[in-house]
Amino acid sequence: MATYTGIKGQDIQVVSSDPSPLIPGQVWYNSTSNTFKAAVQQAGAAAWTAGGAMITGRRNLMGAGTNTSALASGGTGGQANTESYNGSTWEDGGLLNNFRFLTAGAGASNTAALIFGGFSTANTGATESYNGSTWTAGGAMGNARYAHGGVGTNTSALGFGGYAPYLSIACTESYNGSAWTAGGAMGTARCALAGAGASKTAALAFGGFTTANVACTESYNGTSWTAGGAMATARQSLAGAGTNTAALAFGGATTASVACTESYNGSTWTAGGALGLARCGLAGAGTNTAALAFGGGTYPNGNCTESYSVGSPATCIKTLTIS
Repeated sequence: MATYTGIKGQDIQVVSSDPSPLIPGQVWYNSTSNTFKAAVQQAGAAAWTAGGAMITGRRNLMGAGTNTSALASGGTGGQANTESYNGSTWEDGGLLNNFRFLTAGAGASNTAALIFGGFSTANTGATESYNGSTWTAGGAMGNARYAHGGVGTNTSALGFGGYAPYLSIACTESYNGSAWTAGGAMGTARCALAGAGASKTAALAFGGFTTANVACTESYNGTSWTAGGAMATARQSLAGAGTNTAALAFGGATTASVACTESYNGSTWTAGGALGLARCGLAGAGTNTAALAFGGGTYPNGNCTESYSVGSPATCIKTLTIS
């Protein structure tokens, strides 16, 4: 029979009281309680906290950037308005040339972002690039759409899914800074979905609506989409942040607005801390451990901002049962 010493090459320390400080992976025998114990490391708690309110309440808007350098533009209630976030407060920015809502965006910061697609008086494929103060027209999407997903940067963006007149679509397009090019179709055509990803060759799409809310996840490699793990809560009009292997999904609607948050590791979704305010039609920015949620709501349009963070791992004692 194998022994701990034979496997680990060291004896288990016998002590009358638990050691301090604890070292993750440490194992000992407490002679006072007659129990084997180990020091294990647990993930830090994840939670949303309130941030500065937006100047203009809105929903169905675009989001881009990080949790301390975010951009919001368009949306119902603020169709042409742009706002920039510095980690605590929002400031007015340049107006869009083409007002719109149910739009999508991409960008690494609040000074280098892209907005594309959406609905104004009709569905549009118009694209605009932001430099921190003004919006400049770019190449139009091949398929005008709204309620679609968008990820990436202002020179390497991906647009996918969405709604064209009377039909949810599966088509994907990639942007190189000046023009859009058709890519591989999604496995599940849908609208009102969310996404995460750093570029047009590494993207994630999740949630949305077909004839009902869906929980399916798909990953894009620049050419084709591959099915991933399903979300625990099927929903539409949600927001996302992060990358295709480290994503965060939050908010949205089932039969009503929800506050639930889920984190993705590249294969499976895990529950995270709930939003302080349940809402749909919101936007997101940042990473899966440092995200920003802003706007959204049903009626009236919302201006709520919340920041997501994951606490430092904690080391604790676990009692072992030896049989």
